[in-house]
Amino acid sequence: MRLHREGYTIMITTGLVLLALNLLSYYYLFSDNSTAISLLALVSLILFVLVVQFFRIPNRLLTTGESQVIAPADGRVVVIEETTESEYFKDRRRQVSIFMSPLNVHVNRNPVTGIVRYFKYFPGKYLVAWHPKSSTENERTTVVVQVANGTEVLLRQIAGAVARRIIWYVKEGQPVKQGEEFGFIKFGSRVDVFLPLDAEIKVKIGDSTKGGVTVLAELPK
Repeated sequence: MRLHREGYTIMITTGLVLLALNLLSYYYLFSDNSTAISLLALVSLILFVLVVQFFRIPNRLLTTGESQVIAPADGRVVVIEETTESEYFKDRRRQVSIFMSPLNVHVNRNPVTGIVRYFKYFPGKYLVAWHPKSSTENERTTVVVQVANGTEVLLRQIAGAVARRIIWYVKEGQPVKQGEEFGFIKFGSRVDVFLPLDAEIKVKIGDSTKGGVTVLAELPK
């Protein structure tokens, strides 16, 4: 396991702040109260572990397949529906949405191999990630990747109520490889994937997904 590139700095900063807080509390507040010191140390340890867990990038055997769309994120499938995608395709598509809780791994991975044909970042609100309007009103990015046979897959990173920053590493015209990291969303969020209507969905509502591993759908050949 390794940490996201920002995770090391945040982990060290968090550790130093918690250590200083514990030392100051011991010397100036609770020097004669072992119960309070123990409780503060336990809470500090839990907070530190949560920070490390949030920024972790576990080692995984990634799934690859030319016609397969792989889950871009860890989380839970909360939406599978036919809908109108109004930003890029402007037609009917199959939407699969994954909700990422603060406890999930938050690195995002490319669901397919291809060329980035479209990218756009939108500043916005911070509605809870499962809110229906979060897809169009929250801070978000939209990425469209064209695979070898010309099919295009749209991927949308959506910041949640706790998240305040989306990170991405892709740009238009760039080739991307299935399973590689393309971005990161901080502290609870959602990822929408828009697929052709004839894509065969391989998951169902409530399923847990692992980024880079779980097969979401099969694309038409």
